[in-house]
Amino acid sequence: MHEQKSASFPDFEAHAGEIATKGFTLLRDVIAPELVAELREGIYEHFERLGVPFGTNVFLGERTRRLFNLLGRDRLFEQIPLHPAILPLAEAVLDRELLLSSLTAIEMHPGETDQPIHADDGSIAVQRPHTPFNCTAIWALTDFTPENGATRVVRGSHLFDRRPRSGEQPECELATMRAGSALVYHGSLWHAGGANRTQAPRLAVVVNYCAGFLRQEECQLLALPRERVADFDPRLRAMVGYGLYRGLFGHVDQRNPATFVDPDAETEMIWDRLR
Repeated sequence: MHEQKSASFPDFEAHAGEIATKGFTLLRDVIAPELVAELREGIYEHFERLGVPFGTNVFLGERTRRLFNLLGRDRLFEQIPLHPAILPLAEAVLDRELLLSSLTAIEMHPGETDQPIHADDGSIAVQRPHTPFNCTAIWALTDFTPENGATRVVRGSHLFDRRPRSGEQPECELATMRAGSALVYHGSLWHAGGANRTQAPRLAVVVNYCAGFLRQEECQLLALPRERVADFDPRLRAMVGYGLYRGLFGHVDQRNPATFVDPDAETEMIWDRLR
């Protein structure tokens, strides 16, 4: 597996502040070129071997291929959720006991049209604005340009008091970035993929983190065999659900579910702390 390295480490406080105020931030050139190349190769190998088709509607993209459940497919992808320049930002938005909600590769082909504007937490029916439930990182594995469908974002929309309406076309700005960069944003941010008017595909990995008390977008406990999880980094085990949130949520008969893959894992329940 490729060693996690970053070409440059960002100013953490400044980027965390941008997510709080603008709803998003751009981390430029933080993913090592060698890792970018390795991920591209691995993703395309799976796309071709599995015969992944285009989406069936305009949201998924009728000229876009999506490979879900990356963690369950190859050990190469285990390093993505733990990236040392990106995970701390997600923790700043949520907290250290966050979960990995989903991990997906997205390849947008020439001829793809604008995706509808949406928010990643749009399926959660609560009053807005609210405390963040999600934090998403889009890894650019090819350049994101105005011509090939760079993600469109609505600055400050994570503070709006509603979700976007169907067909709404608010003023957007483009998150253009070179391959090896990442767009990190608050789960309430209004955003969407752009249209690809070039002759080449645009490739990305989308890492969706969620608060530890939420149900994950992909059911990681069923998607990943226990023997695979046993080989994960302990932090990644907890992020897919083999851990406790606040010493309570996720327990199995008063046991930390981590003990199912690591008998030496400790269990400390909330009531133990209250003595």
